Amino acid sequence: MNTHVFTVLGAQGFVGQALSQWLRARGHEVHTPARQLPPAELSASLRGHVVYCIGLTADFRSRPWDTVDAHVGVLRHLLAEGQFASLTYLSSTRVYLGGDAGHEDAPLTVRPEAPDQLYNLSKLMGESLCHAAHRPEKPVRVVRLSNVVGGDLTSDNFIYALLREALATGAIQLNSSLDSAKDYIALADVTRMLECIASHGRARCYNLASGQQLSHRDIVKFIARITKAYVILSKEAQETRFPPIDINRLKKEFNFTPTPPLDTLHTLLSHTT
Repeated sequence: MNTHVFTVLGAQGFVGQALSQWLRARGHEVHTPARQLPPAELSASLRGHVVYCIGLTADFRSRPWDTVDAHVGVLRHLLAEGQFASLTYLSSTRVYLGGDAGHEDAPLTVRPEAPDQLYNLSKLMGESLCHAAHRPEKPVRVVRLSNVVGGDLTSDNFIYALLREALATGAIQLNSSLDSAKDYIALADVTRMLECIASHGRARCYNLASGQQLSHRDIVKFIARITKAYVILSKEAQETRFPPIDINRLKKEFNFTPTPPLDTLHTLLSHTT
């Protein structure tokens, strides 16, 4: 195996921390700059293949300015001033919300007046900057990451919040329809594929997902069976659906076979119950 130099930005976060650990275990040299470095110092600290894991997830609604800074502001300085072998920017499959198709070249739908869309719009602005900065000798790639399952229960994502609630209270309060559905991907698949994409990916944009839709009904039923928790469904629950996420590009280039998300969830639950 060829070893490389990586810089993981946002290494204190859920995905960034797991990626740093994976890369070091694989024998790579990994740099993890401090969280609050000024832009000029952060740009000067870059080495080798940069993976941009900086971002806000569950708290973006209450921190709009920080969200834009994280997804766009810091990135702008690194692309303009940083020296690196490549840069891989973590976007999100949330950008497909409201669209008709979930492949990388599909037209996207956004509604700036909707509060939830600030996250999507800032990620898309980050993507646009990446495309503008790309050079063959200095490639800049975009990875649209699905909802990640694995690791421990510290993440703020949807499934982990349900798990913590079920384990702590014996009940699951659901504020969205049981028919709502999303794509989920195992954390182990994420770290493995980010290494491949960052070091030698040929495309400019990838969906990093399982390609499998899981409904809230499937997830809640699974958690309830394992934890014996009961479900409380809000009367105002609304349905949210994403188009199926296409992972053919990842399959063709890297022979990617995703881990079934419920297998990962079962493993996680077996260690916590």
